[in-house]
Amino acid sequence: MESKKGFLVMLAISLVFVTWGIVVKAGDVPDVITIKSSIYEKHRKSPVEFTHKKHAEDYKIACTECHHVYKDGKNVWKEGDPVQKCEECHNDPTTKGLKKLPPEQQKRNLELAFHNNCVGCHKKLKKENKDTKAPTTCKQCHPKKKK
Repeated sequence: MESKKGFLVMLAISLVFVTWGIVVKAGDVPDVITIKSSIYEKHRKSPVEFTHKKHAEDYKIACTECHHVYKDGKNVWKEGDPVQKCEECHNDPTTKGLKKLPPEQQKRNLELAFHNNCVGCHKKLKKENKDTKAPTTCKQCHPKKKK
């Protein structure tokens, strides 16, 4: 009887994961995502409105440019894999003296992760095409907070 109950529990858990995988695979992603992390007690600048749909569909940015799981120095994340919030791994909330942090702490720092990836890509685009609309200044991504 115990083994039958264990089997049914495992079957139920498997069905949950399979169903969840189908939902994620179906692309149940909002067109616009507000990047606002709970690891910061108070945000210094306004949250960033990220246009996921434009980046994925219009700009043809590969999912692995942002989503990653590193094993042995290689990104093994692939489309359809679970997507974690960035702060699950990039969980260091330090905001001052970021360039002076030890390299391992820099990898875990959330602000550096966003800035290195997002701003780095936008600056590269701007360098390749000065007419691009890719934002490269603080205010372009973090509009002034409304009072």
